[in-house]
Amino acid sequence: MRAMNLSQRENYKWWVFAAVALGTLTSVINNGSVIVAVPTIAQHFGTDLSTVQWVVIAEGLTVSALLLPMGRLSDIVGRKQVYVAGLIIFIVAAALAGMSPNIAALIVFKGMQGIGAAMTQGTGLAMVTSVFPVSERGKGIGTHASVVGTGGVIGPVVGGFLVVALGWRWVFFINIWMGLLTMIAVLIIIDSRAFRADTRVRTYDLLGAVLSSAALLTFLLAVTNGARTGWLSPTIVTAGIMFVILAAVFIWWQGRSPSPMLDLGLFKNRVFALGIATGFMSFLGVTSVRFLLPFFLQAALGYSPGQVGLVMVPNAISRIIMGPLSGLLSDRYGYRMFNVAGLLLAASGLFVFSTVNESSSLAVILTGVVLQSSGSGMFQSPNNSSIFGAADPSKHGIVAALVNLTRNSANVTGVAVATAIVTAVMASQGFEANIDEVIESGKETGMLGAFNSGLHIAYLIMGSLLVVGALASLFKGRDRREVPESETPSTSKKASS
Repeated sequence: MRAMNLSQRENYKWWVFAAVALGTLTSVINNGSVIVAVPTIAQHFGTDLSTVQWVVIAEGLTVSALLLPMGRLSDIVGRKQVYVAGLIIFIVAAALAGMSPNIAALIVFKGMQGIGAAMTQGTGLAMVTSVFPVSERGKGIGTHASVVGTGGVIGPVVGGFLVVALGWRWVFFINIWMGLLTMIAVLIIIDSRAFRADTRVRTYDLLGAVLSSAALLTFLLAVTNGARTGWLSPTIVTAGIMFVILAAVFIWWQGRSPSPMLDLGLFKNRVFALGIATGFMSFLGVTSVRFLLPFFLQAALGYSPGQVGLVMVPNAISRIIMGPLSGLLSDRYGYRMFNVAGLLLAASGLFVFSTVNESSSLAVILTGVVLQSSGSGMFQSPNNSSIFGAADPSKHGIVAALVNLTRNSANVTGVAVATAIVTAVMASQGFEANIDEVIESGKETGMLGAFNSGLHIAYLIMGSLLVVGALASLFKGRDRREVPESETPSTSKKASS
């Protein structure tokens, strides 16, 4: 189907944004609704938590492993083509997941859905950044971030409604209709000529793709299982060694490949390298709040899961507001002040959490939540804008994939690091890190005090890391990439690739 002649219109960028935003909403709602359905799925198939968790993990691991290869593929064969192919895989996998006869099949089909998600996640963001002119790139990225935040809020609500009203299988079937709607919008709106392939490169670095995927899988598997099996267990140590070897070989090969999957020269640009590094730090802070705070609220303050959910709502709302606002302002005033101020604001929220205890009021908790989430929202859109501005538009597919990979890997690493810190502190005080016991009888046994100590140290470390990131942001170099503001990548010869 040929795209309608919208590309000549002044507001074409918003048409493209709307099509991509629909796909982003589909992906984010899918993630949030599945998490809500996991307990019901476990009950239906009569399986335990350690098995049913792979319904979530399978897709996450697949997405993380394939983001870079799919991002580079979109730079070579065309972004619209990869995006549509990803939607087809996503839709078919959703249908199969909804019809799964057993838990093993469901896990396999969720992994398959991750292949499609990897093809759409990075490619969609690349199309958004390419269609907006340089003078409005921050606004485009920020508004896209607000779509992610909105999906994060409504995803669990949609999932809960579907499980209660229609059954858990509809959590997957709903993806079929949303995916089809997205595909129709993309086919009608997006002009392939505006996002055509880079004709200068026709060779795909298959070895680089295999090496990067293998390295990321070993890293993520080690990080996600370290706390359960022990960080010095033979399995984790072996995985760690394999990761180092695979990563080293990947870097070596990228320096010698005639058409590398990831251009390592990008990291010679200080803006790009520090943008990726500080972005990783920022998501570590986000994850530590999202993972640890619910345990504290239930164990120390006696909140119900529903009350915990309400406390976390301002987190999403702050990010929805700050993402577009900081992106818009960074287009006018540059990214550096928002990078520094955002990380410092987020750090202050983590430092607030490092002081909470059983007598802390709701006002204190909400102060920490709003500070951290507002700071994170203020930082991320301008930071991502600076990263894309430091790269040639022909590489925006792989750059978008790298930005998404940074978020995904930081989320996994943040959970592992936070867990390791709390576990180590509790062990030093003679307690096992059993969350059920902390919630049920922690106050009587003294276990809650040990948990709080670990929590405080974890937040102090994460907050300090964000301060380091803020200081590093001061040295990112030029505050703007010098490209004529009238140049819109979708219309320039160079950027149209």
